[in-house]
Amino acid sequence: MKLVIILVLALLLTCENTLSAQREIVTGSKKFTESVILGEMAKHLAVKTGNQARHQAELGGTRILFNALKNGEIDIYPEYTGTIRQEILSERELTGNEQIRTALSLMNIGMTNPLGFNNTYAIGMRPELTDSLGLETIDDLRTYPQLRLGFTNEFMDRQDGWANLRIVYSLTHENVTGLDHDLAYRALANNQVDVIDVYSTDAEIEYY
Repeated sequence: MKLVIILVLALLLTCENTLSAQREIVTGSKKFTESVILGEMAKHLAVKTGNQARHQAELGGTRILFNALKNGEIDIYPEYTGTIRQEILSERELTGNEQIRTALSLMNIGMTNPLGFNNTYAIGMRPELTDSLGLETIDDLRTYPQLRLGFTNEFMDRQDGWANLRIVYSLTHENVTGLDHDLAYRALANNQVDVIDVYSTDAEIEYY
């Protein structure tokens, strides 16, 4: 499957203040595999250090998780620096990790160092379709406005998602559907859509 890189996001773990060993720590995760695994890992780390912990898996998208963190409904969840800059704190025009850390601290939220890998937004298509149409870059999509696009609802709403993607690359596609991330892969495999957004670490890429 051909993937076109859109945006590189360095993964960070955000947490609310210093967590006490005397209370239950609640970790959270978004609705995709990588986030769930990292949320579960955070729970196990909390237990290993002598805390009681539970994992609220697949709570939803970015805003739901971040609001849950601010409201004290969860204590920690994995987040991306790109998402923090482009979505959560977009009005502040932050440029580096230290600026992100400072901005979050003003909200009583702490942040760990990067976990050591990144996750890239990319465009996914079936290889037989890209081969038959000769598609290699996002620019090439402009020639085929009839293609059916199935993007995750969050990608549809993000500033660094579909809204700006179509402007930057002058895409005129009208058949654009919002889908759950897992359903998008199935729809692509079943030839129900032609183009989806993917995360470069998705296990589904190799699976399909």
